Amino acid sequence: MNELTQSDNYQLLNRELAAPDPWGLDANPFERERHTQMLRLALAQGSISNALEVGCAAGAFTVQLAPHCKRLTVIDVVPHAIERSRRRMRDSPHISWIVSDVQQFSPDERFDLIVVAEVLYYVGGIAEMRGAVRNLVRMLAPGGYLVFGSARDANCRRWGHVAGAETVLGMLNETLLELERLECRGGSVNEDCLLACFRNPISAS
Repeated sequence: MNELTQSDNYQLLNRELAAPDPWGLDANPFERERHTQMLRLALAQGSISNALEVGCAAGAFTVQLAPHCKRLTVIDVVPHAIERSRRRMRDSPHISWIVSDVQQFSPDERFDLIVVAEVLYYVGGIAEMRGAVRNLVRMLAPGGYLVFGSARDANCRRWGHVAGAETVLGMLNETLLELERLECRGGSVNEDCLLACFRNPISAS
């Protein structure tokens, strides 16, 4: 299958987000289990002062994460995703909603938790993925935690993307300390992902 370009990926995301429950994030048992494990990893290190969620889709995980954060910034490259998630959360003044690409997002603040799942294989080629990883690491506070999730390389390549979980995990391990990794599988060949939690080994001065 030919590799998808960034423009192809953006159009694909827009089409998929038009569905009432895109990717079955609310109704699918595999997706519910994936979110349960992501939340467990996110909360394992205690209270969350300032978190960043990269790629909110329709807000299925945002709803679970937000109550545990004093402040939460949510970014997505697709405006419709931000609109849907914001409507779903209604009155949540502690959440900031921003339409932005993960490669371009450049806040002044640093985050003690970053969650990025099923996002990075959409950004383009290996160079773009590596650039996104560098930006995520830059935004992570000293001693902060990053929760990552993705379909495996094999599935992502079958879908037309360049790479998936194993490739990005290798990039993250170049600068962050991996604390835990787990597999999450469902009944379909497409329901097979890796989740991991990392810590920024740089200590606060």
